[in-house]
Amino acid sequence: MVQPVTIEEFLRLAERLPVLDARAPKEYEVGHIPVAQSFPIFSDEERAKVGTAYKHQGHDPAVLIGLDLFGPKMSEFVREAARLAPEKEVLLHCWRGGMRSGAMAWLLDFAGFNVHLLQGGYKVYRQHLHQQFERPHKLLILSGFTGSGKTDLLPYLQQHQQQAIDLEKLANHKGSAFGSIGMAPQPTTEHFENLLGTQLLKLNSDKPVWLEDESISIGKVQLPKPFFDQMQQSPTVVLQVPQRLRVQKLTEEYCRTDKSLLTAAILKIKKRLGGLATKEALEAIETDDMEKMVSIALSYYDKAYTFDLAQKQHVLQLELQSINPEENAAEVLAFAKQHQLI
Repeated sequence: MVQPVTIEEFLRLAERLPVLDARAPKEYEVGHIPVAQSFPIFSDEERAKVGTAYKHQGHDPAVLIGLDLFGPKMSEFVREAARLAPEKEVLLHCWRGGMRSGAMAWLLDFAGFNVHLLQGGYKVYRQHLHQQFERPHKLLILSGFTGSGKTDLLPYLQQHQQQAIDLEKLANHKGSAFGSIGMAPQPTTEHFENLLGTQLLKLNSDKPVWLEDESISIGKVQLPKPFFDQMQQSPTVVLQVPQRLRVQKLTEEYCRTDKSLLTAAILKIKKRLGGLATKEALEAIETDDMEKMVSIALSYYDKAYTFDLAQKQHVLQLELQSINPEENAAEVLAFAKQHQLI
């Protein structure tokens, strides 16, 4: 049986049922529902062939070409669907809920599956997420100079029953010229939005959400502008950690990093550091003086942070004398309660 479902019902059912994405592999790679499995009715080359036929020959010839490509693979589709969904109940979508998912839904229905077909397809899912980014959220922003340990606090805040989203984890980037070091390849901006939107949908909208302060770009991905604008206008708790502790923390993080990666990171900010500082930083890397390299890099990042902080509307300063994330999370919560943020 094929049952059309709304995006809300689709996402609810996705908590327990397999999700099959009938779009081509390249479409899936650009962005997909995080729990979805790629289940393409056409390869990238086959999709291009059908699309070209539709453009130059019209609907009917394109459909016939599509059926020629689809037919020989039908039995394999059913076998693979049975492997992914032993209970023979699946969620299915394509780009707009059109012919691709319709054909796959017909086949699986014929094979005895219960198919929940997303009305409007992946396009409706994307629209649903953008609505989440535009609606008001109760956000609390953790800010502070580079090396203050902001990201490290988030899991400890969650241990105290606070809601938190690690944007840098979703983006696979730490948000600076050094941010890609030790990280997996970044998702596309589209898929980053999918990951972020999925996190937001899981949260209680009546409770605040802690986020680390970020610019609109985290490496190569972009935060949704309506959501970023809300971050800029939200209460910001600035962690004031002594520079010596920040230098110590970052030195420990980068002391085992490949020198070529550190050199490339310094060269990315060469114009902002200036020729002399860049030369000294590169020399420090070569001589394994990571503390000096970190201190030079912080001279740039601290200035940039000061400028960005000036754009905030509601800023509260919290002095800390440690970089212990568990202790600092407790202090942040006490501070937030004192200022009636939570």
